[in-house]
Amino acid sequence: MYRHDLVGSGHSPLKQIDTKNVGTLARAWTYTIGGNNSEATPIVVNGVMYVPAAGRVAALEPETGKEIWQHAVAGAAVSRRGVAYWPGGANDPPRVVFTAGRRLIALDAKTGALASSFGSNGEVDLVVPYNSVPLVHRNVVVVGANSPPGASGGIGNPRAYDARTGAKLWEFSAVPQPGAVGHDTWDGDSWKDRLGVNAWPFYFTVDDRRGLLYLPLASPIPGSYGGDRKGANLFGNSVVAVDLLTGKYRWHFQTIHHDLWDHDPPAPPGLFDVTRNGRTVPALALTTKSGYMYILNRETGQPIFGVEERAVAKSDVPGEFSFPTQPIPVKPPPLARVAYAPADLVTASDTTAEHAKACADLVEQSGGVFNAGPFTPWRFRADGAPPPTTLTFPGGLGGVNWGGTAFDPASGYIFVVSQDVGALGWIEKTRPDAPYDKAVPDRPGRGSFDVRIGGAAWPCQKPPWGRLIAVNASTGDFAWQVPLGITEQLPAGSQNTGRPALAGAIVTAGGVLFVASTDDNRFRAFDAKNGKELWATKLERRGNANPITYQGRNGKQYVAVVATDTVMVYSLP
Repeated sequence: MYRHDLVGSGHSPLKQIDTKNVGTLARAWTYTIGGNNSEATPIVVNGVMYVPAAGRVAALEPETGKEIWQHAVAGAAVSRRGVAYWPGGANDPPRVVFTAGRRLIALDAKTGALASSFGSNGEVDLVVPYNSVPLVHRNVVVVGANSPPGASGGIGNPRAYDARTGAKLWEFSAVPQPGAVGHDTWDGDSWKDRLGVNAWPFYFTVDDRRGLLYLPLASPIPGSYGGDRKGANLFGNSVVAVDLLTGKYRWHFQTIHHDLWDHDPPAPPGLFDVTRNGRTVPALALTTKSGYMYILNRETGQPIFGVEERAVAKSDVPGEFSFPTQPIPVKPPPLARVAYAPADLVTASDTTAEHAKACADLVEQSGGVFNAGPFTPWRFRADGAPPPTTLTFPGGLGGVNWGGTAFDPASGYIFVVSQDVGALGWIEKTRPDAPYDKAVPDRPGRGSFDVRIGGAAWPCQKPPWGRLIAVNASTGDFAWQVPLGITEQLPAGSQNTGRPALAGAIVTAGGVLFVASTDDNRFRAFDAKNGKELWATKLERRGNANPITYQGRNGKQYVAVVATDTVMVYSLP
């Protein structure tokens, strides 16, 4: 399944490919899925690979890429993020389950034909679309929601369906209704018809022993101005544990109160056990676009290494009631840049004179930039008033995005891909009869704190701009961190800057981390113990997806990643 297992470990027990031979990996086969910017991770079950493609879902021989079957889908785009598998029941053969807009579709895994006993001839109308990977466990299919513009009324709610019949099992109110836990965190009637707070991530995770499903929930909408929603706004920016079979609330942890930055947790938590004071503690690690990782007891939601409510800067936007404190983990340290000072501006000695001048010009054109540390609120710009422009770190994409965590049970390390790209903007009154809106500079790249050089985006703060980080789950400290990605236009000795990346890594029992994601179009392998790069190959296009490794029927271990429009597969000679 997506990320290998229910706990989202991103870990494979395979070890044929190891730290000694990974450098000899060579391309085994490719398969064109078409379309553009796929973020899909294939799955391999019982000797068959299943992958979403442009206008279809395909089943392939995982040793050769030969197509076994394909099922065409018309009328809506197939999710470009992945598919799920249900092993079947007494009267039903195994199924491949996926979404296409507001349609939840089930196919016979052997033939690719619609599973006629599921919903209406193999389809269920979700009403609200979900563009990611359903979670399938036991006879339950869980989906989230991708809020379409203009829709209203509870549309962010995660829902569950019967894998056999397609009947709806439960729906969890992401914005608490009257009488429910968290309802009092919305001032007055601001909870009504509230957009956002949706479960949009690529997948979900489950503690099977405890029957708990973990839901990462996004920011309220509108996201940059919250004058119409005074309060902490649960369950926005939270992880919520619910009963898998009923959807009943168990506990929650909120990572941002009254979010103004759209810094939701974009992936569900990875689950693992840690040893603390001689005893085993059931834990989870939740990453956020805000740059922080929260390591919690997954049974109770309590922080394992402590979380402090720290005072943050106050908003100066009329009618805005920014929250006075935010929850900051004691450990681990921030996974991404969370503050900026003038001394952090890139210099010629960091990169090039051209880059340094372009960035200095950007700051000047912005009227200077304002940053007050973590959770800097967007400053108000009155009509005709001069800048400065607010600079927030991380920017809108994080931080850590949807790649999630990978966990190695041998070392106890949690692996995370992080990026550092700031965002520029302010709040202004753009329409007399509407609330305040966030505005961004009118320039190429618009709201990003970067400049274009040689066709590529170069961030304007000192490198690194992207990192691969290992966190020791038992101590909360960084075990190691390395820049991830190169800026090829720089001189040879200065290229190791790290690059922006959204997807995550996988780790194997062979001691190898595999990761693509960066915009330098590389697919890389690292030593999981120390972060040493062991292998790299250049892809024709960006591998903006989490990799997979699997064993073929021939006994060989393969490793694969989807690079924009093609499945790229590698093996030992």
